[in-house]
Amino acid sequence: MFDEVTSWLARTALPLSGLTAGVSTADLQPLKSFLDGVRIVGLGEATHGTSEFFQLKHRLLEFLVEEMGFSVLAMEASASAGPAVDAYVRQGVGDAGGVLAGLGFWTWRTREVLGMIEWMREYNRGRPEDQKVRFAGIDPQQCGGSLAVLGSFLRKVAPDREAGLLSTLRVLAKAYPGSQPDPQRRLVQDAEELLGFLRERGPGAADALRHARILVQAADLVTRARQHTDPEQTVFAARDRYMAEAVGELLNDPSTKVALWAHNGHITKSRHGGAVPAMGQHLHTRYGDAYYALGLLFGSGSFRARRMWPGPCPWSRPRAGALVTNRIGPARPDTVEAQLATSSPGNHLVDLRSAANAPTAVREWLNGRHRMRSFGAVVPRWFYRFSLSPASLAEEYDGLAYVAVSTDSHPLPTS
Repeated sequence: MFDEVTSWLARTALPLSGLTAGVSTADLQPLKSFLDGVRIVGLGEATHGTSEFFQLKHRLLEFLVEEMGFSVLAMEASASAGPAVDAYVRQGVGDAGGVLAGLGFWTWRTREVLGMIEWMREYNRGRPEDQKVRFAGIDPQQCGGSLAVLGSFLRKVAPDREAGLLSTLRVLAKAYPGSQPDPQRRLVQDAEELLGFLRERGPGAADALRHARILVQAADLVTRARQHTDPEQTVFAARDRYMAEAVGELLNDPSTKVALWAHNGHITKSRHGGAVPAMGQHLHTRYGDAYYALGLLFGSGSFRARRMWPGPCPWSRPRAGALVTNRIGPARPDTVEAQLATSSPGNHLVDLRSAANAPTAVREWLNGRHRMRSFGAVVPRWFYRFSLSPASLAEEYDGLAYVAVSTDSHPLPTS
């Protein structure tokens, strides 16, 4: 069976001539047939701290924009700070490093992501507005930007109400999802009161309303429980649902095509870890084959992540663990990564949709339950090397990209 699987993967693999952007795209041309009719390409990553993943996603973004008409990069990053990045890439407002830092996630404050943002600015320079590539943050977290916009708006239209409407909500600028569980949902009620007030202000409050909706979502995430008898009621499920809704809003324009940057656990078409409905599952349910989930995996090497002691959700104590290099050897023989490495040891892509006519053994393997690596912004001390997540490839992904060697992403200097 595995000989048949290995043979099929080797025949199907699309070797990558390189990972960095700005080179010939001859090797990527088959993607045009793989992605025919696709409006959302989920670009995943098995870690948030791998340089090669970021380089490859930058390269794929350039190809999708320049040769396939994609018009938006949507990122697992602050929805509040997204407009500042968008203003930079479309109009050159501010500077790339500053708007990138404003996204609030250490994971994206890297030379690799900075290079991508700067490329977006160069691509847009001199183009008509309707031909420019846009940037959108889709995560309600880190909403200090929304609080600033709303404070400025209220000082102009209702200065006597600013303190009363915003005082309790200012905690949302730094509070992490699940960090203040509250069955009474008082923060949500306060955010909804602000939203109701702004709805009465007329068309001039449109931008403020958008930011107020972000605060409602952020308040929901902060006050939700991390554990629940129904996984769909957890903070993790709510976060993925909100991110999927943000992508859906971008697609209200029928001409829009979105490159979606997030972790593998978010772009999967199934339930992350078998429990929580992922963002990609919501998108697949709504858009069907117009959504394409591309998971990114690696063979061995290193990646950046915080190390944490076992215990409460790391979101509630974000600075408790050091941000360090985490080294890892080749994957276990029974993993997806090992199978990909055996069939084609170099960097490559595999389109799983083409397996419809594959031998029975291949389809059985794709529909079986396997293990694969999955690391977020935080890993457990000592034991991270043994962390594996269950996966059924046919259910969860439309394609896989394999990077043979992972190295640390390169952090930008902090001011």
